Amino acid sequence: MNIDEVAVPGGRLRIARFGGGPRLIIAAHGITASLMAWRAVAEALPPGWSLVAVDLRGRGHSADLPGPYGLDRHAEDLERVAEHVGADDTSVLTGHSMGAYVAALHGAHRRYARVVLVDGGLPLPLPPGADPDEVLEATLGPAIVRLSQTYPSVDAYLDFFRAHPALAHDWSPLIEEYVRYDAAGPDGPVRSRAREDAVRQDGRWLLTEHEAIGTALKALEPAPLLLRAPRGLLNQDVGMLPDDLTARWAAVLPGLRDEVVPGCNHYTILFDPRCAAVVAARLTG
Repeated sequence: MNIDEVAVPGGRLRIARFGGGPRLIIAAHGITASLMAWRAVAEALPPGWSLVAVDLRGRGHSADLPGPYGLDRHAEDLERVAEHVGADDTSVLTGHSMGAYVAALHGAHRRYARVVLVDGGLPLPLPPGADPDEVLEATLGPAIVRLSQTYPSVDAYLDFFRAHPALAHDWSPLIEEYVRYDAAGPDGPVRSRAREDAVRQDGRWLLTEHEAIGTALKALEPAPLLLRAPRGLLNQDVGMLPDDLTARWAAVLPGLRDEVVPGCNHYTILFDPRCAAVVAARLTG
């Protein structure tokens, strides 16, 4: 893993390059995640490929970059990353969860050989009269709770993640590395590097800017591949993008290719080696 920084408005954005191959993938992570979410996928890439993962503004080691946030701002930052690493029309673009929406917004303005949306990217309808902030709290649940808490040690922070229903049965050294990367603080008390204000602002944007997301999806050329997890954020039976929602968007986007990756949830689609290998294969094949 080679660490680099990219100049963006307000400061410098951290990126990491996994692998040294000439074929390039640019990857954006989820709403409370970091660039380390992509490590298992990067390790599953075939020879000749490399993956550039980004710590989005307000997360990871880009946490000090100021707002305003919003997925359109992240898409602008991703354009700076693409310019910095020399992305061209042979490169591949991907994003997971919120990062899939960022990828769609960015990919609508730059041609890539392939755009792969991983368990995200389709507008999420709000119930009539619903408050976006209340929906965000209900949807993200434990993810938002941890952003406001201080943990007595890195080990205590690891224990929080080990108890997460989506990770408890799939714990691995890769997930531990991901959690340790996110822990900010000295040897004593730690917090998540992800900024709560960034997460809330981005979450509200995601839940209210359906038209902008839909317009971006329609502009992607070629049409994207959607990889879905059959299980959700808390390992529940219904995934983040259920069949009925996907079917509605498939009718609007006739070129959309949809694939369910069996045996994974919203998080393990990137962390589980078998699921990560499928993602890597679709990115490169």
